[in-house]
Amino acid sequence: MRRCLELAKEAASEGEVPVGALVARGGEIIAEGKNSREGDKNALAHAETAAIYRACRTLGGWRLPSCELYVTLEPCPMCAGAILNARIEHVVFGAYDAKNGAFGSVTDLSSLPGCFHTEVEGGLLAEECSAVLSDFFTRLRRPVS
Repeated sequence: MRRCLELAKEAASEGEVPVGALVARGGEIIAEGKNSREGDKNALAHAETAAIYRACRTLGGWRLPSCELYVTLEPCPMCAGAILNARIEHVVFGAYDAKNGAFGSVTDLSSLPGCFHTEVEGGLLAEECSAVLSDFFTRLRRPVS
């Protein structure tokens, strides 16, 4: 999760909502991603989708067996769908997302019948992950002198 926090801070320095993600397998980082919606002008450019895309390319398939995804913010419905479709076995996130969280806060897509089910853990380094987001939005709202 510490690496995800570094990626989130990189995203913030680029004017992006600070979310960082990585895909790991067997303790080894396979791929990383950070939000790039503003720079890419693309609604799909979330940290999770970037990490999943890169992991699929690295491993040579759309399924990511025996993989874990770590992310600083609870995935939204789009990212949760990508996680489930990639068959990622374990998701660990930092901050809960009371507005868009799709792994327990607003809804829980991992519990839908007929879907692939992933193990989900929330709250890892939650205070640090939340602080990166809060600081970013505080700076964004601050009037320019």
